[in-house]
Amino acid sequence: MTYCCGILVRDGLVMIADTRTNAGLDNVSTFRKLHIFEEPGRHVMALATAGNLSISQAVISTLQEGLDNPETGEKETLVGMSSMFRATQLVGRAIRHVHGLYAEGLKDADLRFDVSFLFGGQVNGGRLRLFMIYAAGNFIECTADTPFLQIGEHKYGKPVLDRSVTYNTDLYDALKLGLISMDSTMRSNLGVGMPIDILLARRDAGQSELNYRIEPGEPYFHDLRERWSAALRAAHNNIPRPPYR
Repeated sequence: MTYCCGILVRDGLVMIADTRTNAGLDNVSTFRKLHIFEEPGRHVMALATAGNLSISQAVISTLQEGLDNPETGEKETLVGMSSMFRATQLVGRAIRHVHGLYAEGLKDADLRFDVSFLFGGQVNGGRLRLFMIYAAGNFIECTADTPFLQIGEHKYGKPVLDRSVTYNTDLYDALKLGLISMDSTMRSNLGVGMPIDILLARRDAGQSELNYRIEPGEPYFHDLRERWSAALRAAHNNIPRPPYR
């Protein structure tokens, strides 16, 4: 399993992803799921992955090596895209390309073509944007009315974000709330786990402000987990008991 979330607020973008993958209870590994494409002053893009690891790695490798443009014959890569919309279309094309290579074999093995992506960033001074891209290569975009998107095992972390995140939330408060949603997910699903990768990009900065990995035992995240648990217990104790008889 996986949990990744992207939060787009007025001040910038937060991307968070866990790193746990498992193929059964006794086969647990760590793989990076948050991939950064950055050229300071020109673009910063982050691609978070969920689903079948072999498929997502094939898509990432395809994007790095490039896809042939049917009109020009030239190879196109993410770093050459002129806008986030064009870059998102390229990710969709890469997914469909990988589907064409492996979908039949997966079907023969009784496996689904299971993959999804969060893709956020800013290119050439354009708009800071965040997209969710599906297994068919189609996508939706984050808006001010719905300032976050999630993929993977999202149900445990969603209530935290639903209750607390708005488009006007401070950027580092958005990061804090994203980490609380990650902790809530980890508490309820052993398939999601540390280390946790983070990207924070401030609007119009042209580069990432934070590109960081939280390792097990990291002091701030440990303190955040303990404080959140204590706050929930305190809230429960402060709410009157139901008067029903």
